[in-house]
Amino acid sequence: MREALELARLGRGLASPNPMVGAVVISADGRKSADGYHTYDGRRHAEVIALQAAGEAARGGTLYCSLEPCNHQDRTPPCTDAVVQAGVRRVVIPCGDEDPRRPGKGVERLREAGVDVEIADEFAAEARRLNEAFFHYARSGRPLVTLKTAVTLDGKIAAPDDNTGWLTSDVARAHVQQVRHDHDAILTGIGTVLADDCLLTDRSGLPRRRPLLRVVADSLLRLPFESRLVESVNSDLVVMTTSAAPARRRATLEARGVAVHVFDTRSGRVDLGAALDWLGGQQMISVVIEAGAKLNWAALDSGLVDKTLIYFAPKILGGVDSIPLAGGIGRRSRSGAIRLHDLSTFMVGPDEFAVEAYLVREQGLSANEKAVETAADAGG
Repeated sequence: MREALELARLGRGLASPNPMVGAVVISADGRKSADGYHTYDGRRHAEVIALQAAGEAARGGTLYCSLEPCNHQDRTPPCTDAVVQAGVRRVVIPCGDEDPRRPGKGVERLREAGVDVEIADEFAAEARRLNEAFFHYARSGRPLVTLKTAVTLDGKIAAPDDNTGWLTSDVARAHVQQVRHDHDAILTGIGTVLADDCLLTDRSGLPRRRPLLRVVADSLLRLPFESRLVESVNSDLVVMTTSAAPARRRATLEARGVAVHVFDTRSGRVDLGAALDWLGGQQMISVVIEAGAKLNWAALDSGLVDKTLIYFAPKILGGVDSIPLAGGIGRRSRSGAIRLHDLSTFMVGPDEFAVEAYLVREQGLSANEKAVETAADAGG
């Protein structure tokens, strides 16, 4: 099972919008016969790849798979049929497929066919974490949203005057490129673009099936035509705007290959909730936010963020004018603070660490039901 999970990780950047899956076939005499992992363009699922490679050696053997074999016809036939036809005696999985449209159907089909199915619970948390974006997308239709930022030890993301240089080390920034590689889209606000002239590309050097989709919330289309984003466009740049944006600027951006979409709110700002719905419709199952304090707060306050990833640099800026992680009006009482859970901490580089955590959802109130009026394009 450990090997199956490692094989699944080879699908990072290559499997979306499908889950990452790895499979290992052990023959009846206990020897490894074959393995496989899934890529979207390769079409065949990991189980089928491994079983076809194993051939007759799979008969009477065991299939270890990092996800419950599917039992539905999609782009390919059901994997359960392939397992049964291969004569596999036993299947071991860490957890069931959490897609609400077909929970447990794969296990049910295999057991009905006389295949022994074992759940390796000790690997369940790791397997769910590996495909958390896929599971979230299957349940909600929206991408899993991660707010990523780098801060000083006193929680500042920028100084009030000079922001040349970096808060974090080369090691931390390389880790960020891996994070970008693991996502389908990256979202920022126009304020960040105007301040940094950022590029927002995946520079990990790792292969990916489709380019990282760069998304800018820009309610008045202030995106400079000479910005690095526009100059590097290659069917990978989307600007979310409002109907108040100048038609001439929209026409110019679209002529240069930038996709422009209107998502209005009554406040005249970009409706980030509707924008996420649109991204979900484009089969973007994961989005990372790399933005400034205002957009960070708008996304957090509106309940659109699912998890946070915060890098801490061994520095202190101090001062009331330094820019915090999240701006806006904030919560006016400690009891109203946004709460997080399942927190984990890991070292990134010497004297640098990162904290990953998930937002606590208010009982009975989903992100889709929360008001999105505050989820404005804080950059303007």
